[in-house]
Amino acid sequence: MNRTGMLTFFCGKMGAGKSTKSKVLSVEKNAVLVSEDDWLAAHYPNQIHSFEDYLTFSGLIKPFVKAHVQNILQTGTNVVMDFPANTVNQRAWFKQLCSEIQSQHELIFLDLSDEQCLIQIAKRRAEQPERAQFDNETVFYHVTQYFQAPSEDEGLNVISN
Repeated sequence: MNRTGMLTFFCGKMGAGKSTKSKVLSVEKNAVLVSEDDWLAAHYPNQIHSFEDYLTFSGLIKPFVKAHVQNILQTGTNVVMDFPANTVNQRAWFKQLCSEIQSQHELIFLDLSDEQCLIQIAKRRAEQPERAQFDNETVFYHVTQYFQAPSEDEGLNVISN
């Protein structure tokens, strides 16, 4: 009997620490880390200038990412995905990815306040000035209006952090 790997993915507002936590967990779990930022930068360098651009290009890579991650999981290897699972539709995509290959999953919910996230965004902006175009309060509030906390009726294995 083949055993699939475990998929770990994250829900949390912008600045909640999803990327930082994904890097830590990928090492702890001896897992392959798949980062949306890395895929987007590799496939669409210097082409994302707005939130709408991000949505377009993110949607274009999803079929390829899904197949790639499913192939990795089917080898029995754990995968940590640094892709947002911040809406019901995004989480349904992750759930479908797993259910199609009968893989287990865990959703790490980083439940931070707006204030905590904004502090972390300001720190990240200072450490990585090249991110200043997107790492600011205006973008945070624009993106946060779409945020939906996970609920029990989604049928996900949620771990709150």
